Amino acid sequence: MSAALDCLVPLFVPGNRPERFGKAASAGCDAVILDLEDAVARDDKAAARAALRDDFTDLPIILRINGLGTPWHEADIAELMGLKLAAVMVPKAEAGEAFAKLCARLPMPVIALIESARGLADARLIAATGNVARLAFGSIDFCADLGCAHSREALLAARSELVLASRLASLLPPIDGVTTAIDDAAMIAGDARHARELGFSGKLCIHPRQIEAIRAGFAPDPGEIAWARKVLVSGDGAAAVDGAMVDEPVRLRARSILIRAGESGA
Repeated sequence: MSAALDCLVPLFVPGNRPERFGKAASAGCDAVILDLEDAVARDDKAAARAALRDDFTDLPIILRINGLGTPWHEADIAELMGLKLAAVMVPKAEAGEAFAKLCARLPMPVIALIESARGLADARLIAATGNVARLAFGSIDFCADLGCAHSREALLAARSELVLASRLASLLPPIDGVTTAIDDAAMIAGDARHARELGFSGKLCIHPRQIEAIRAGFAPDPGEIAWARKVLVSGDGAAAVDGAMVDEPVRLRARSILIRAGESGA
């Protein structure tokens, strides 16, 4: 799987705002998502396609196209063929012949955005579709489709299914949906930590001010780091650490924590 797609913080930027492309790339994100879909008004779709570029950064560039069945979809496909992209993000992904054919015709990997009840029901089929490299959660649209609250409790089952579907298909862990708050760092970091605890390894970002908080939420806290260090010096086989039994699966988790903390010796 391409390392370019293993991004923790991909940042959306409207495709019709080319003056923001470079600013987004320099904001500290891991990838830039040029958005032709929700961020662009109907009357601006053609202008957004015409403004697309791939020469403003060395970061991975992802393009979110308009979905299958929309009036702009085929024109988006024609335009992206000449761009150097790390991936194409397909919104409102649902399994079926049309989706499979789209994935097959694209010359770059697909990030499938799960945004509907049908998409969630199809998540394991979508994850197993050829050329799909990663799943992402379009949580706002998903809530609109189901009529449910955009809360951790309401979305727990959906998030868990995306993590499981990704693992079963040997994909990278999925990317969580956006937090709409821009200036509430505690909420953003808390949402990121919740996603990380469920098994996500990235979170969609809609504003540069969210980047630092998302990184903080995905980073191990000092207590986790201290615990992981104790576990890894406990030897091989079964051992007791702080009154709890430790064996190899626990050590695997400890190594993962220290790797995320930047301790290469793990």
